[in-house]
Amino acid sequence: MSKPPLVPPLKCQGIKTKLVAEIGRVAQTQDFERWVEPFCGSCVVALNVQPKKALLSDSNIHIIRLYQEIQSGNLTAALAKSFLEEEGNKLRTEGEPYYYAVRERFNASPTSLDFLFLNRSCFNGVMRFNRSGKFNVPYGHKPQRFAQAYVTKITNQIRRISEVISSCDWTFAATDFRQTLKLAAPGDLIYADPPYAGRHVDYFNSWSEADEIDLADILKQLPCGFILSTWHSNEFRKNALIEKNWDDSRFHVLLREHFYHVGSSEDLRHPMIEALITNFSVHAAQPEVKEMEQLAFFERPVAAM
Repeated sequence: MSKPPLVPPLKCQGIKTKLVAEIGRVAQTQDFERWVEPFCGSCVVALNVQPKKALLSDSNIHIIRLYQEIQSGNLTAALAKSFLEEEGNKLRTEGEPYYYAVRERFNASPTSLDFLFLNRSCFNGVMRFNRSGKFNVPYGHKPQRFAQAYVTKITNQIRRISEVISSCDWTFAATDFRQTLKLAAPGDLIYADPPYAGRHVDYFNSWSEADEIDLADILKQLPCGFILSTWHSNEFRKNALIEKNWDDSRFHVLLREHFYHVGSSEDLRHPMIEALITNFSVHAAQPEVKEMEQLAFFERPVAAM
């Protein structure tokens, strides 16, 4: 039986927890010296692939700060436990007004502990910021959220992640994807998981079709291998940018059906066909059709859309 994936302490829409095994298998087909993520997000992929050397960047400064503080030892499991227990008691007593007081405090002077508290008590685990960079997700209406078992779960996640990070040579950076990809070199393997155009566009800053095209142009010119995550289709529509950007025999499209449980509304929680696009061939076996979440990636030509 396969080992369950390592889960990060942060919730993000589009998190790849249930896809990391397949992403890892694709990565293992390549020899690389450094793993590079220009959109590391929750860091769930790196935490499960566990490369010895990595550059993990994101435009979301709050995520990067949290992982930098875990790496430096300034944010420990014990500190998080004490903080969440204390803040959880206040939330239990004061309810919704206290959530908004913490949100205001965070937006005035951000800290990683407040960020963690808000991420775990906001509506449906959504991570969203307005154009001024202020966290603007409403209250999740669960005053009992930080029960002892839940706090223990989060602190255990931080403890395990601290162990992984301390055993690896990882650099965390708050930078735009263009700056990160300028640093790509032979021997790197890039894993790019951008906000999905038309879906998770308010994650921290906007993401447009122009950004998607810029990313594709940069990836095509890299001196190393890359894996790109994006959405392929759902029951309502298809991602036309796949055919527009990747209809070329040099690139390979691997597909997998997946269901997201984190989202601000029901229309973001339908089954989704995910795509992994690579500039190297991956010979994946045809999946056994058992359960949706057990399907392995399988290759299809872009023209099959």
